[in-house]
Amino acid sequence: MLVGESPLWHNDTLYWVDIDGFAVHSLHPASGKHRKWPMASEPSALAISSNGGLIVALRAGMMHLNTDSGALTAIAAAPYDTATTRFNDGKVDATGRFWVGTIYEPRDKPAADMYVLDKGELRLAWPANVMNSNGLAFSPDNTLLYHADTAGHKVTRYAFDAARATISDAQVVHQFSSDKTAPDYGGRPDGAAVDAEGNYWVALFEGGRVVKLSPSGVILQEIALPVRCPTMVTFGGDDLKTLYITTAGKRPAEELARLPLSGKVLQVKVDVAGNPASQYQEA
Repeated sequence: MLVGESPLWHNDTLYWVDIDGFAVHSLHPASGKHRKWPMASEPSALAISSNGGLIVALRAGMMHLNTDSGALTAIAAAPYDTATTRFNDGKVDATGRFWVGTIYEPRDKPAADMYVLDKGELRLAWPANVMNSNGLAFSPDNTLLYHADTAGHKVTRYAFDAARATISDAQVVHQFSSDKTAPDYGGRPDGAAVDAEGNYWVALFEGGRVVKLSPSGVILQEIALPVRCPTMVTFGGDDLKTLYITTAGKRPAEELARLPLSGKVLQVKVDVAGNPASQYQEA
């Protein structure tokens, strides 16, 4: 992958996107069957559709992908200026709404927002007040929402009111170092997932690691990786104890020579299971 992202496990199959490669991918690990669907603009986030197939958040807007025929059907056009902004990280909550944040590519002001796709209607949920909305994840009981401000190097937890689709009580649960010149610089938070015990697993872009945070933000575990830029994680496998990790391969030549697994999808067994992916409810 140039920029692998949004791994998603469903029905014994792993799905993910290559943002800069303009493609959606799938792998059936048991058989080794790999599929690829080219996209007309950058895909960034995926959701399983209750009607079958996938919902794909593209720079151009929300689309339904028929994974049998490859047909794309428009759901909603992009609600922003596509010259400066695109969709980025996203996740479906337990009620079946697809939440997707944006990235403001000039990165000169915190102009990214959070949108929600609810039964075909795409609306602004709240201004994210960041440049790069990332790390979206929900607690197993759907009462907490986690969000990563990648440029700000921090993870924030909110109380989540699923009935009203609102957030409150923002608490920064972990502030990662933003000093890239420091010898112990450990990367910035990118995509994430929550396990069955409510812990938050986040990929540290430029940090070559995945960390497991408790709901209060304590680092419980760290997994060192043979790449510098992991991008997102998801839980898969029959027991949901395989952590799949997408990575970026659009990196300097020296880094690629030193870390040749950059751009690959990685996997590692973990002790705690994840949660099945919630499906976007079409109607």
